[in-house]
Amino acid sequence: MVVLGLLAKGKNILVAGVRARWHAEHKRSFYVILTIRMPQSVTATFSALVVDDEQLAREELAFLLKDFPEVEILQSASNGLEAVKLIERLEPDLVFLDVQMPGLDGLGVISKVRESGASLPHFILTTAFDQYAVEAFRLEALDYLLKPVEKERLAETVARAKRIIEDKQQAQEKAVETIAANSKAPAQRTKLLVRSNNRNLIVDAQDLIYATIDDGLITVVTSHFEGQSNYRTIEELQSNLDPNLFWRVHRSFLVNINKIREVIPWFKSSFQLKMDDKKQTEIPVSRIQTRRLRTLLKI
Repeated sequence: MVVLGLLAKGKNILVAGVRARWHAEHKRSFYVILTIRMPQSVTATFSALVVDDEQLAREELAFLLKDFPEVEILQSASNGLEAVKLIERLEPDLVFLDVQMPGLDGLGVISKVRESGASLPHFILTTAFDQYAVEAFRLEALDYLLKPVEKERLAETVARAKRIIEDKQQAQEKAVETIAANSKAPAQRTKLLVRSNNRNLIVDAQDLIYATIDDGLITVVTSHFEGQSNYRTIEELQSNLDPNLFWRVHRSFLVNINKIREVIPWFKSSFQLKMDDKKQTEIPVSRIQTRRLRTLLKI
């Protein structure tokens, strides 16, 4: 199968064990030709976390989910705080979440994720009691499963989740296309101010490898050094750069596609980008951008 994709000039990529070389089509657009052997049929998957303080319950649910190839379990968590961290880092589509846990319970996890501003997954609450049903739906949980979970009931939940997630994906893609079609590109900057070691340095935008934001502070990594940007948000920085070169792969990361060293399969349904900086930083691709990457490269 021959695949065309919009990516970076003069770089190697590793996708599903296949390396290829980028070629320039013209000055501002790039393409890659990959030959990849794929199975005859590929089941679309969506990612999930399993959260329960009881190991047996986690294992039992994971066992039941093996019969649903569209659900890929990324990881499991044994408490609420661990769950919040995993949700923020992995950005799963679904979270099977136990309501009653010591410390931060399931309902508290949902509230924490909302407060953090992280990408909100669909929550499916699991519990041995039905007294939390009203609160669950107040928090807009996708579904509510009583323990012990029955396979038939789980099948209904998975089917409903698949339908909702696919509808949401289509809506998001249409929204992005509409915004792109109606928006006017601002003047693109070729120079950036970066503060490093008490100095204000001017760097070429093309030397920027990636930018990341943490606690409201944007760190810019270039070929020679790293420092802080005077932009307040990643969105603001991105809007002033060439959209053909800079890609928002994650809510916290903006990358220069010319500085991607490798695309690394991460779990089964997502990828990480190894960058061309001195540390060879590996940057996660969000679940929404992963879908775009899959569509782009047909992987």
